Amino acid sequence: MIVIIVFVVIAIALFAGAFLSKRRFGLLGLALTAGATLSTIWNDTAGLMIAGTGLVPDGPYTNAVALSIVVLLPAVLLLFHGYTYKGTLPRIIGSALFTVLALAFLVEPIGFALPLTGVANDVYTLLAENKNTIISIGVVLAVVDLFFTKPAPKKSHEHHR
Repeated sequence: MIVIIVFVVIAIALFAGAFLSKRRFGLLGLALTAGATLSTIWNDTAGLMIAGTGLVPDGPYTNAVALSIVVLLPAVLLLFHGYTYKGTLPRIIGSALFTVLALAFLVEPIGFALPLTGVANDVYTLLAENKNTIISIGVVLAVVDLFFTKPAPKKSHEHHR
């Protein structure tokens, strides 16, 4: 049950962050992809750095927290910069897509640290089995979203004499 609660809390936080910042899914989705790539490269190093701080107990929690931070950090940084949605419906859709993609990337790190029994194991198995499909569709949708991104109109610079 705790796995489901952890995923729901993470999902609510990710959705709220993306929705309130109004950031477009495309850039955030590709930032998640970059973070996931970095997490595979920095797997051991990130865990050692987090363990060295003493903030997280050493063990499976250390790697789970370290990998989750590395996956989410690029997207979290971009929550404060980038193209935005204008309407509410696109914000909801973009935030939902961002949340689903982030959870797909976080399935393994979170699953390493949490006890998996009963219904929680069934939910985790379902997510883990569909992770690659969700990520594939999410990355394609992120790239498509970038095609719909229009840069802000440039201000004309008039020189006054």
